[in-house]
Amino acid sequence: MKNNLNNNDTIQIAGAGPAGLAAAITLARAGREVVVHEAHDEVGHRFQRDFQGLENWSSSTDALSALENIGLEINFTAQPFTGGTAYDAWDKPYTIHSDTALFYLIERGPGPNSLDTGLLKQAQSLGVEVRFNSRLKQLKGIGILAAGPKVPDAIAVGYHFETDMPDGYWVICDDKLAPKGYAYLLVMAGQGTVKTCMFSGFKQEKIYVEKTIQAFERLVGLQMKNPIPHGGAGNFRIPDSAYNGIHPLVGEQAGFQDTLWGFGIRLALTSGILAAQSLLNGDNYDTLWKQQLRPQMQTAVVNRAFYSLLGNRGYRWFLKHITTKADVRQALYKAYHPSRFKNWLLPWATARYVSRRKDVSCDHVDCHCVWCRHCAHAV
Repeated sequence: MKNNLNNNDTIQIAGAGPAGLAAAITLARAGREVVVHEAHDEVGHRFQRDFQGLENWSSSTDALSALENIGLEINFTAQPFTGGTAYDAWDKPYTIHSDTALFYLIERGPGPNSLDTGLLKQAQSLGVEVRFNSRLKQLKGIGILAAGPKVPDAIAVGYHFETDMPDGYWVICDDKLAPKGYAYLLVMAGQGTVKTCMFSGFKQEKIYVEKTIQAFERLVGLQMKNPIPHGGAGNFRIPDSAYNGIHPLVGEQAGFQDTLWGFGIRLALTSGILAAQSLLNGDNYDTLWKQQLRPQMQTAVVNRAFYSLLGNRGYRWFLKHITTKADVRQALYKAYHPSRFKNWLLPWATARYVSRRKDVSCDHVDCHCVWCRHCAHAV
């Protein structure tokens, strides 16, 4: 599907998350007039200083270099982490080691050093108009839909807090704390995030959060000052088409996430860039993202299907296996990339993993809805 984009067209973008802002930056650099509509009064409203990991293993190119290569500046805090500790359900520790950054710890939300604020500054410096408290319900003409997740396929619930703990990261793989997921503790510069990331059992989230806090207090001496509760959701799927009518869908509105563990920031940013390029060059957006994003996303679905079967004994085997590698980053790089075996298993994994979201796309050419409900689609 192509759009006939004239140089004088104002391009509307629904959503000022990473994907939407990345698209806006790309379009503005090409000299296009861009207006971004953000429903809240600030960027990153739903994160509120949440710490997240910008993974550095899905590509041989360093994550920060990759962002610069696609036209984004690193004007936000991104602290590299190499070593850390993971625990199994029996409190056994496993040392994680990487020769280079395994991931970069970043802040999300409206803070001065966050990813969201950094992207906002880049967009505004290029002349992008960002309209806050502007909830776009219909999008007529040329535009991109980047309105975030629709329903939770996974949730991460816990606290932000101040602490005297040293910088570091700790992970626990235990279904009693995080069903089919993992619990994590991230600390940087006197601030911390502790959460349980669960793929089932959402109704018991308070119980899992309490158990997660107790576990980190016992294992690493978790210290929280002024804790603030926080939760977020993730939406994972591989669409047949990432168009809604004539409009490209990007980021989590398209379902572009890491189905295994939820490390989707790179996917979101890349999808925004590709959508912008499709408008600028008259390319088919579906062709672009299927070439660059779908292979990794399909592999993630296979990985998720396997991980959901492991249980605590399987997690113990996985932790023992992966931490015996000299460089965990290289091991994860291999795990995140397609193979003949994983391609063969894809139909089984796709049938096993089904997204909770049903109104995922629309083939109505005349549809202008930001969130379309005309059709129902499976993963």
